[in-house]
Amino acid sequence: MCGIVGYIGHKDAWPIIVKGLKRLEYRGYDSAGIALVSQEISCYKKIGKVADLEAFAKGKTLAGRVGIGHTRWATHGEPSDRNAHPHLSGDGRLAIVHNGIIENYAPLKEELASRGHVFRSDTDTEVLVHLIADILKEEKTDLLEAVRLALTQVVGAYAIVVADREHPDQLVAARKGSPMVIGIGEEEYFIASDASPIIEYTRNVVYLKDQEIAFINADGMLIKTIHNEVQTPYVQQLEMQLEMLEKAGYDHFMLKEIHEQPRSIRDCMRGRIYPQAGQVQLGGIKEYAEKLRNADRIIIVACGTSWHAGLVGEYLIEEYARVPVGVEYASEFRYRNPIITERDIVIAISQSGETADTMAAIELAKERGATILGICNVVGSSIPRLTHGGVYTHAGPEIGVASTKAFTAQVTVLTLMALYIAQLRGTLPQSKLVELLSSLQDIPVLVEKALQCDGAAKYIASEIKDKTNAIFLGRGIGFPVALEGALKLKEISYIHAEGYPAAEMKHGPIALIDEEMPVVVIATQNSSYEKVISNIQEVKARKGRIIAIVTEGDTAVKALADYVIEIPDADEAFLPLLATIPLQLLSYYTACMRGCNVDQPRNLAKSVTVE
Repeated sequence: MCGIVGYIGHKDAWPIIVKGLKRLEYRGYDSAGIALVSQEISCYKKIGKVADLEAFAKGKTLAGRVGIGHTRWATHGEPSDRNAHPHLSGDGRLAIVHNGIIENYAPLKEELASRGHVFRSDTDTEVLVHLIADILKEEKTDLLEAVRLALTQVVGAYAIVVADREHPDQLVAARKGSPMVIGIGEEEYFIASDASPIIEYTRNVVYLKDQEIAFINADGMLIKTIHNEVQTPYVQQLEMQLEMLEKAGYDHFMLKEIHEQPRSIRDCMRGRIYPQAGQVQLGGIKEYAEKLRNADRIIIVACGTSWHAGLVGEYLIEEYARVPVGVEYASEFRYRNPIITERDIVIAISQSGETADTMAAIELAKERGATILGICNVVGSSIPRLTHGGVYTHAGPEIGVASTKAFTAQVTVLTLMALYIAQLRGTLPQSKLVELLSSLQDIPVLVEKALQCDGAAKYIASEIKDKTNAIFLGRGIGFPVALEGALKLKEISYIHAEGYPAAEMKHGPIALIDEEMPVVVIATQNSSYEKVISNIQEVKARKGRIIAIVTEGDTAVKALADYVIEIPDADEAFLPLLATIPLQLLSYYTACMRGCNVDQPRNLAKSVTVE
C-alpha cells in the first residue's frame, strides 16, 4: 500500500527521494517523511501529501547522501505526523520505512515495553525498529544480522529499508509479500517499491525475492535470505520509458490512461494473434497447453476491477472453449475450503502483481495441486514468480488509482486466452477463429472512435454530478461492464453506485428508482437487446433517468433514454472493450465536477499489498 524510496551514493539524497515519493504517491498519500543520514539522522515527516512535506522542510538542513523516504497509506494508527514514517529507534540510532503489516506486533511490543522501550506512535512499524535496535544492542552484531534475526521473529508482510546513524554509508533492505526493487547506478543505488522512481537514473535493477535481505553500501550489494544463505543477484533491464510516468499534457493521469487504451490494447495483442491463419500464440502458457486442453474446470481469482475482468473471461471462455469457469474473490477464496484438483486451472489476475489476497489464493491452489496461470501488468512482480506460467498485459505503468487501461488490457488477455483454449480444444471452427481474430485486430481503432464520446460524457456528468446514488444495468457480457462502471463512479466521485444484471432489477433494486435516480444501461445491439429495452421501459415507468450506452445508429433506445452515448458496432464478444470507455469518461468528468482528487481518491491506494 505504501511507497518506499531509498538512496545511497554520491549525490544529494533529498531531491532524489522527494521526486521518487511523488512518483509513488499513488500507493499512499495520507502522510510522508524522509530521513537523511550523516553524522546524525535528520527526520522530517508530515501528514498530507509529499508537497506538504516539502513545505514543512523548507529552510531546514537537508544535507546527506544517504536517505530513506516513505509515502503512507495508513494501516496501523490514524494519519498523523507521529504515525508517519520513517520511525526511529528509542536511542535515535536507526530509522526505518515499512510497507506491509506486522501481524504479531502486539506481543512484540509488550515484550519490548517490559524491557524499557518507549513507543511514540501507534504503528506496528515502530515496534519493528525497536526490535532491531534491541537485537543490535543485546547481540552486539551488525545491522544486517540484526535485521535478519528480527525478521525471523516477525509474522506478516513487509518491505523495509533501515538506516543506521553509526554506519551512515550503508542501508539494509528486505521484503516478504510486499514489492521492492533495487536500481544499480554508477557507484550509487536506488531502492523503491516499484521501478517508477528508478527509471530516470538507471535501467539495471534487481527485484528482491520473498524473504531476501539486501545489504548495500558504496562498495556494492550483498543479498542473503532470512535463513542466512547468500544469493546471487539477478540483474534485469527495465523496459518502461520515462515519459510513461508523466501526464503528457493531460490534466490527470486517469484521463491520460483512458486515452492510452487504443495503444495498450494493441500492445497487448502484438505478436500474439495471427488473424489470417486463425491462430493465437501465448508463449507464457504454451508449456501448459496440454493441461488447458484437458482441464476439468477453470477458476479465476482476483480482486476489485480485476475481478470484473475475470467475469468477462468467464463468459468468453465458457462460450468459446466450453470449459466450466468459476470467478472468485481472492479474499474470500482463501478463507474457504475450496474443492480444487490437479485437473483444475487457476487464473490469477492482478494489475500490480502484488495483491496480497490474490497471492494467498495462489498459494492455497498450489498446495492443492492446481496449475496456476497469471495475468499481470508489472514485470518482475510477485505473482509472475508464484505462478507456473502466465501472460503479461503490457499496458505500461498505470498511475491513476482507479484502473482503466489495466482493465481493458486484462479483458484483452482473457479474450486471447479464451480463443487460445478454444483453439487447443477444437471447440471453434477455423473460420470462426479467423473471423473473431480479424475483428479483434480492429478493436484499437474502434476504441479510438469510442473515445470521441468525450463531449457527451462531459455533458451527462454535468447533469448527474449532484446526485447521491446511481444504478448500472447490463445483461450477459454487459453485466460485468455495469459492475465496473459502478465501481469507477463510486471510487472517484464518491457517488454511491451499484451494478446489477438488468433482469435482477425487479428483484429488489427497482424499489430505489425515482426521478432522482440515474440509471446507466448497457443497451448495445446484441443478443439481449430486446430484453434490455423491456428493462428500460420498467425504469421509465418509475420515472428513472436513463443514461444508455448504445450501438452507433440505434433508434429504439434513443427514443426511450434521457441521455445517450454511442459506441461503434462490434462483435458481442468485444462489447466490454468498447462499452467501458464512455463509463470511464463519465466517472472521470463527474469526479472532476465534484472537486474530487481523481488520481488519488480518498482512502484508496493502487496496490493492495496487505489483507
